[in-house]
Amino acid sequence: MTDKKNKSSDAASDSNALWGGRFAAGPAAIMEAINASIDFDRLMYTQDLAGSRAHCNMLMAQGIIGNDDGHAILTGLDQIEGEIREGAFEFSAALEDIHMHIEARLHEIIGPAAGRLHTARSRNDQVATDFRLWVRDAIDNTDAALKALLQALATRAEEHAATVMPGFTHLQTAQPVTFGHHMMAYFQMFSRDRSRLSDCRARMNENPLGAAALAGTSFPIDRQATAEALGFERPCANSMDAVADRDFALEYLSVCSITAVHISRLAEEIVLWASPLVNFVALPDSLSTGSSIMPQKKNPDAAELARAKSGRIIGDLNTLLIVMKGLPMTYSKDMQEDKEPTFDAADSLALAIAAMTGMVAEIKVNEEAMEAAAGQGFSTATDLADWVVRVLGVPFRRAHDITGQIVRMAEGKNCGLEDLSLADMQSVEAGITEEIFAVLGVRNSVNSRTSFGGTAPDLVRAAAVAAQSDLSD
Repeated sequence: MTDKKNKSSDAASDSNALWGGRFAAGPAAIMEAINASIDFDRLMYTQDLAGSRAHCNMLMAQGIIGNDDGHAILTGLDQIEGEIREGAFEFSAALEDIHMHIEARLHEIIGPAAGRLHTARSRNDQVATDFRLWVRDAIDNTDAALKALLQALATRAEEHAATVMPGFTHLQTAQPVTFGHHMMAYFQMFSRDRSRLSDCRARMNENPLGAAALAGTSFPIDRQATAEALGFERPCANSMDAVADRDFALEYLSVCSITAVHISRLAEEIVLWASPLVNFVALPDSLSTGSSIMPQKKNPDAAELARAKSGRIIGDLNTLLIVMKGLPMTYSKDMQEDKEPTFDAADSLALAIAAMTGMVAEIKVNEEAMEAAAGQGFSTATDLADWVVRVLGVPFRRAHDITGQIVRMAEGKNCGLEDLSLADMQSVEAGITEEIFAVLGVRNSVNSRTSFGGTAPDLVRAAAVAAQSDLSD
């Protein structure tokens, strides 16, 4: 053992030392440059060390390597972890990737015994294991971030269960809803994203370690033992699939992309709501920026950037889909390009979720402006049609036509439905009575929507409270 400063770059003077027996000469500089992945796969050092520890313990338990060598390996791995954490570990493109860096440094620390660690293991199953572990951790981090966003949505939904606002279709005023109901719609979206993450995690939680290069190994290894040590449910059932599979990354990126679309939709609405022309919400100073020339500006940059991140994340998914689409079995070096888009998507989504969680929690809702807007655009026309059906007993299609004529009349008079006289309405349908005016108010409208999942404030409040309870379990 030694405590000397890491000199793995010196150990790389023969850059193909760990695989070069077949070669008479070292790689060209351009080969070294295109081949190296250490600039990004160093992010997996924790997972690589975990996989190596599990593999080493299994090799000892199976009698494949001796305990003295095994314990020396484990002690050396602990030293390497400390060096990386403390920033004392030197990285070099000559050693290609995180696996070779750790093996080279281990050899410096404990000598030839380091070479026993790679018994019954290939970099193919090693990287597949590292990457699965990293993606599994990323899934858990994304899930935790979404849970915080859901809590913010449910909290605001309860707070504004009775705050009336316009609901839209085609970005045209449709019917009155409540702001709480609107927030709970996003709660449902992001809840589905968490469910997809859970499904993804369950499907990918299999152990590739022990598949070796592609065909398995002749050593009497115990793949179930390494699976349990690493928290996997089971070993991958087919050694070729174990090293060839990147479905787990594609599925995670797919969930990230869908989540990013939901983030983008919410961000878009906040950008619109914050416009002075709409004035539904006031932005928090902490998540806004100003203008270098216009002193009055307060820009929704956090929401805009979260919206933009969705395109980047979708691009990351497309990148890996295109990388994988033409690859024969089993491992090809193309698959080295799987990590950067996955790392980027995870980081980008984390930022976007955090930004929107802050936005949802801190925006100030302009209840008066929302309610005033809710009554515009003949938003209670459907309530009028429903009243005609219930009270006059006419078919809905006939009621729809009657209401359409009344809307056209109000539009011609440049007034709201509630501003028409009873005589005006009776000129279209004689059976209409004074009672019709009770259904034309926006609060009456939302209070009447009592069907399951509707916008009635009591339903919204109950849904928000139940959601918060579920999140706390």
